[in-house]
Amino acid sequence: MKNMISLIAILAFGTTAMAQQIEFVDKDNTIDYGKVYKENDNGVRSFVFKNTGDKPLVITNVQSTCGCTIPTKPTAPIAPGKTGKIDVKYNMNPGPIRKTITVESNATNVPEGRVAIKIKGEVLVKDQVNIIEKKKGVPTSSDQ
Repeated sequence: MKNMISLIAILAFGTTAMAQQIEFVDKDNTIDYGKVYKENDNGVRSFVFKNTGDKPLVITNVQSTCGCTIPTKPTAPIAPGKTGKIDVKYNMNPGPIRKTITVESNATNVPEGRVAIKIKGEVLVKDQVNIIEKKKGVPTSSDQ
């Protein structure tokens, strides 16, 4: 009986030691766009991660909280010690950016293989000069 318990313990430990682990490079799993102008930015950012485990890491699904953010997952497994990336394209609607992307994988160091990554920032629009209003501000000979 002791031998059986010891064998089960060894197998359990051996199974957890042979695991896939995902670690994102960005602090707090967040990319900060900062303040960007819609006209000057394509909205694409990349989350870089590393497989710190000793088995291939498979990203099975990547989902955004809305249709304005489109993530692209890697198609091939990430080998142990290698890095991968998840590209995210935001549609650059003016205003604040606060979006979450859920990554599902076979990683054992996150609950149920799921981890939330986030994007934040603010999209600005360059001021446009209204020609009609600009002409109203120009003094005429009758104003003098």
